Amino acid sequence: ICKSHMALFAAGSVTGGLVVSVLLKDIFQRPRPEIVPHIVYASSSSFPSGHSMMSAVTYLTLGALLARSQERKRLKAFFLLLAALIILMVGVTRVYLGVHWPTDVLAGWMAGSLWAMLCWAVARWLQGRHTLEREAEHA
Repeated sequence: ICKSHMALFAAGSVTGGLVVSVLLKDIFQRPRPEIVPHIVYASSSSFPSGHSMMSAVTYLTLGALLARSQERKRLKAFFLLLAALIILMVGVTRVYLGVHWPTDVLAGWMAGSLWAMLCWAVARWLQGRHTLEREAEHA
């Protein structure tokens, strides 16, 4: 089954999340931590963590899409837990590398999760209007 509209919607969701991330960084303009030398170079503002936000947007969206395509509850849970684990690892590495405060990462996770939930709600609404492909019906 071709899900071209859903694929475009997912790509638009991630792109929209990137725009929101950049706008939030421009609004807050919080400097990066200077407590330890940075292991990697980072030039933009610190708050919220763009990596943490975008990992939440991307992996929650993909995890939800994959979970919706499965019948078995264990596979649904696997995809969602895998997404959560990847998101957690991305956030922890940002603090470990010294380029973010823990609050930057928490804010990124919250903003990314909120954006992903908003996109999910819009997708459900569009599916109800038959503008976006519905979840596959299982026999």
